[in-house]
Amino acid sequence: MKQIILGALLITFSACNEPPQRNCKNFKTGDFSFTSIINGEEKTTTFSRTLEIEVDNFEGKQDTSSIRWINDCEYVLKNKNPKNKAEEKSIHIKILTTSDSSYTFEYNAIGDKRKFKGTAYKIH
Repeated sequence: MKQIILGALLITFSACNEPPQRNCKNFKTGDFSFTSIINGEEKTTTFSRTLEIEVDNFEGKQDTSSIRWINDCEYVLKNKNPKNKAEEKSIHIKILTTSDSSYTFEYNAIGDKRKFKGTAYKIH
């Protein structure tokens, strides 16, 4: 009887420790949207990504960044035409989990210890 209970507990705990799904290759290219809260307002950015560049559209402005892939789930963005010191900093992005149509990621400016999270949704 003890073996049955121990076996059931073992199965229960091992099911809780499943690694999150990460099919990052499905999100290396495409069109996406990302919504964030800026100064208490919800703002949406759309972006198109190829293997080499990402073009962001935010509030009528467009920025282009080069992409350096570290692995299938991590990459670094570098703004091609920075307008100030903040835009000169590269951004490290790590995909944490994926679903059929979205991915959750964390990001930070390289050298900044603060990390932020978001979810991007594939449009096409």
